[in-house]
Amino acid sequence: MTNQSREVKKCWESKVVQTHRVFPGDVNSHRTLFGGRLMSYIDDTASISASRHSRSDVVTASMDTLDFLHPIHENHSVCIESYVTGAGNTSMEVFCKIMGEELSSGERYLAATSFITFVAVSKVPGEKRMVPLVVPTSKEEQFICSGYESRKAKRMSSRSFHEEFAKTIENKLPWSE
Repeated sequence: MTNQSREVKKCWESKVVQTHRVFPGDVNSHRTLFGGRLMSYIDDTASISASRHSRSDVVTASMDTLDFLHPIHENHSVCIESYVTGAGNTSMEVFCKIMGEELSSGERYLAATSFITFVAVSKVPGEKRMVPLVVPTSKEEQFICSGYESRKAKRMSSRSFHEEFAKTIENKLPWSE
């Protein structure tokens, strides 16, 4: 199948917005949102974007980047906006913009950004699930999508390194000889 015969979708077609209040049970010892909780929210939101784009089951292949820019405090809200910003044959890159909001004042701030890669999975064993290409329409989408090929090349290089690296890691029990 050539790229010219592949389906094409716009970024906004995969957009997902999810908002949560930061409760006392969600924070760390600094009274800010626990990073692991945010990662879970990001993966959940991004997976919906990937499924929406591919209209298939997806699996998280990698959390490529997660850059924390501003702490999200207790009783603020955290809003994750995600959409697909690039597509390979079966893989998709999803961008997540994480906004915090001080609910009593309405002040909003960029708290983090993240890129995650997902792979579309066919229900038929051994069959590959081709995903649509993606086209940006807004200025933000155009800017973010313009870096897709560069980010993909870094991911592929990193993947090769990690495959070799994994061969050197022992899997014996830590307390055994």
